Amino acid sequence: MGRRFFLDVMLGRLSTYLRMCGYDAAYALDRDVEADDAILELAGSEDRTVVTRDVQLAERADDAILIESLDVRDQLRELRNVGVELSLSEPARCSDCNGELVRDDGPTPDHAPDGKAVWRCTDCGKRFWKGSHWESVETTLSKL
Repeated sequence: MGRRFFLDVMLGRLSTYLRMCGYDAAYALDRDVEADDAILELAGSEDRTVVTRDVQLAERADDAILIESLDVRDQLRELRNVGVELSLSEPARCSDCNGELVRDDGPTPDHAPDGKAVWRCTDCGKRFWKGSHWESVETTLSKL
């Protein structure tokens, strides 16, 4: 996906959904930043759209999406309403750290269902497969 996002400290759960939809979605607390100036600097230097619930931060950003809702489902609707495509395909980003995922052809983890394709994060090493969490996100997105 071409569009890259930088989500402020109020939108951690939303960052997980965006990552699962394949977006490069940096989250402020993952970068140990909370101050608006630091968020704006990083978003600008990395060519990212700021996603925030903070009106003043959105007004200061060169490119921003202001989110009004507290509920993540409503936040997803707001993103969709401004043209952000929200759908799942193959896993592409780590939902924990935003690293890129690659196919992992090694042995399936003991706690993963047999026969499931497995992906590994190139940054943190966490492994993923399409399981119950994937299905839950897919259901949430289908109801938007």
